Amino acid sequence: MIKFYSNGKLLLTGEYLVLDGAKSFALPTKFGQDLIVEKIKESQIIWGSFTHSGECWFEAVFDLQKLRLVRCNFNSDKEGNAEFIAETLLEILKEARNLNPDFLSSKNGFVVKTKLTFPRNWGLGSSSTLINSIASWAKVDAFKLLWNSFKGSGYDIACAQNNSPILYQIEDAKPKVKQVEFNPTFKENLFFVHLNEKQDSKEGIAKFRESKQNIEKEIKMISAISDAFLNAKSLEDFDQLIIEHERIISSIIKLKPVKEKLFPDYFGEIKSLGAWGGDFVLVTGNSLTPGYFKNKGFETVLTYRQMVL
Repeated sequence: MIKFYSNGKLLLTGEYLVLDGAKSFALPTKFGQDLIVEKIKESQIIWGSFTHSGECWFEAVFDLQKLRLVRCNFNSDKEGNAEFIAETLLEILKEARNLNPDFLSSKNGFVVKTKLTFPRNWGLGSSSTLINSIASWAKVDAFKLLWNSFKGSGYDIACAQNNSPILYQIEDAKPKVKQVEFNPTFKENLFFVHLNEKQDSKEGIAKFRESKQNIEKEIKMISAISDAFLNAKSLEDFDQLIIEHERIISSIIKLKPVKEKLFPDYFGEIKSLGAWGGDFVLVTGNSLTPGYFKNKGFETVLTYRQMVL
């Protein structure tokens, strides 16, 4: 038996613009996903995906030699369907084998189990953690595996592989990752609030691509804000950076900032993380912050220390 683990992710700065080379600031989370592989005699891949509570939400059997789907089951009545998930998984496995022809070349098969350590709707990287762990299993470059089978910037793969905050940038079509320290005096004033919705990052990226704007100026501004996030000396400075970042992205994607849209009476600042419209937001505040959001029906409020590695 072999076991792989990949960290979840949060993108603090550079959403959307990271795709076009903006320097972005990202955090690996204390939550992630395990992938466990056991060899079996049968020439099959028997796959099971489990929630953080131990419930099997997806299972499939693949013929190992032909690398094709035999059967699958998806425990849900609303999100997608079993065949779509199975075919997506199959694409990742096939691409991993393209990158390393020795991968899945044996006659004997495998039982593979994945288990998230966070609820599936949290949006902390159920796909990126899977791709990174499959890449580790296949002994291939995780960024190549991501870009050959999906779209995306790759910052989530970088988070999966690093145990400290990172600055991430795409330069000449290659990922540039720098580990950084982030230990502000106001760390106790930072919270992460889940918006009770899971945002489809693919859809968000597609909409951004449709805009076809000249954003060179904005890319430089966001890159500067990413550096400034790391060097903010006070919560007031940090709040101003959030306001400016939200203003810039709002002007590009033509959506209202989340504070203006949902929480105009909140006393601190709020910043979207990743594709706008769902998953977690970063919130600055104090001891009154959890109560404010829970009173509005947003029960999942985590402190910085609870969330970030």
